[in-house]
Amino acid sequence: MGFQLAPTATADGFRLEAHDAVGSTNALALERAMAGDPGKLWVVSKKQESGRGRRGRAWATPEGNLAATLLKVLDHDLQYAATLGFVAGLALADALDAVAPNARFSVGVDGGSGQGVKRFELKWPNDVLASGAKLAGILLESTLLGQGRLAIAIGIGVNVVAHPTDVPYPATSLASLGAGVDAETLFLALSDAWSENERIWAGGRGLAAIRKRWLARAAGLGSEVAVRIEGNVVRGVFETIDEDCRFVIRDTKGEAVKIAAGDVHFGAVASAGAA
Repeated sequence: MGFQLAPTATADGFRLEAHDAVGSTNALALERAMAGDPGKLWVVSKKQESGRGRRGRAWATPEGNLAATLLKVLDHDLQYAATLGFVAGLALADALDAVAPNARFSVGVDGGSGQGVKRFELKWPNDVLASGAKLAGILLESTLLGQGRLAIAIGIGVNVVAHPTDVPYPATSLASLGAGVDAETLFLALSDAWSENERIWAGGRGLAAIRKRWLARAAGLGSEVAVRIEGNVVRGVFETIDEDCRFVIRDTKGEAVKIAAGDVHFGAVASAGAA
């Protein structure tokens, strides 16, 4: 089957633009916004040739993986718009639960919550893990439009059939987990789960409920962590995320440190030093 929206997403007014291959679904979505698109547009592809991750890093999407971007045009301020990344993580995790209930989870590695975890986890701020390995990444990019509006591209990249091996962190794919799922099936579930989670978010008014749901899936909660922030490393124990979804750790001096942006490392990487 080709890409299609769930009936719930269609009923909520979402639209779909599907491609066999694109340069970047995020870039294409923002182009649509600059050309006057009103938002609520999903741009999807099974192949992405110039995708990007956080901090300008490349994100490979070979044939059969999922590259999906939701374009939203909002009147909300950037602070609340940024929390849509947590909505995206929850929506994807819910979709994965629905389409891959028999995924084979193994002993955790240098990320996630280690042994005994049999679920898809959310790693702050923007990754989805399986057995401590990166399965998916989320990237939010935005541009200001006229009349106080903000266009935000919520990019979601999932390793469906393949995962990179030349990266400095463990990675996995749905195929490696034994889940016989294709990108189209996953996207159908994702479009449904997004509608539900966005209703909970409610323009930022439901952020407390999103935070509670996110923490229930949080990778590494209560474990040793190292966070690299602009060349510096802060070490401690991952305690929570606060009401603004900032990462909170209890450092080696016993003080709570709130972090708005940074690269998070768990387990052995945290102990040895965040590279």
